[in-house]
Amino acid sequence: MSMWLKGVTLEGLNESGKNTMGDHLEMRFTEIGDDYLKAEMPVTAKSVQPMRILHGGASVAFAETLGSVASVISSEQASNHGAVGVEINANHLKAVKEGDTITGIVTPIRVGKKIHVWDIKIYNSRNQLCCISRLTTMVLG
Repeated sequence: MSMWLKGVTLEGLNESGKNTMGDHLEMRFTEIGDDYLKAEMPVTAKSVQPMRILHGGASVAFAETLGSVASVISSEQASNHGAVGVEINANHLKAVKEGDTITGIVTPIRVGKKIHVWDIKIYNSRNQLCCISRLTTMVLG
């Protein structure tokens, strides 16, 4: 049984990200599981630092996007009023070179009435873990 609100689709998730940072960085949701979301982002000139590897801030933006979207689609309250990140951390474990694509998978740690905590793992195209992040969101309203 899925933890997500009824009617959630990949098309809807990707459409909701139009004209946002996620759109600018070319983030795209690719899979909806019963208790996870998966997305991809190419590592391009938009997301690298001068050494031509993925900027840590871009990894964090990717992780926060996945977790924030997960909050909004897991709760009627968040769906109606929104959810905002209140704390995020990230451990960068392996560099990712320009030209690669990263995949992020977000899963719940705790989904309460007002506070959600999400685990986000980011992999390179060789399925090597590159970053692990934890995001806490607060449901508004």
